[in-house]
Amino acid sequence: MGKRVAYRKKRQNRLSMLLTALVVMMLLVVVSIGSYSMRGKLSNYKERQAYLEDQIANEHERAKEIEMQEKYTYTMKYIEETARKRLGLVYEGEIIFRQEK
Repeated sequence: MGKRVAYRKKRQNRLSMLLTALVVMMLLVVVSIGSYSMRGKLSNYKERQAYLEDQIANEHERAKEIEMQEKYTYTMKYIEETARKRLGLVYEGEIIFRQEK
């Protein structure tokens, strides 16, 4: 009778080890699939971050250009150019030559 009990316990141990191994393998598969999915999302987020950082850099550059343009609009050179182009003003004694159409 002792051999039967030992055989049953051994069989139960094998079954429990097999079930444990199966559960562990299933968990590994689930974690691997989740990990793969997360890597894809991470890659997308990194691409989006790089795109947004590039946009930020472009906007900083644009802001600098606008600031430089604003400073330029307060200079005498800008005022003179605008008066000549838009209003047709000239200095006293200055002669303007125009092409005939």
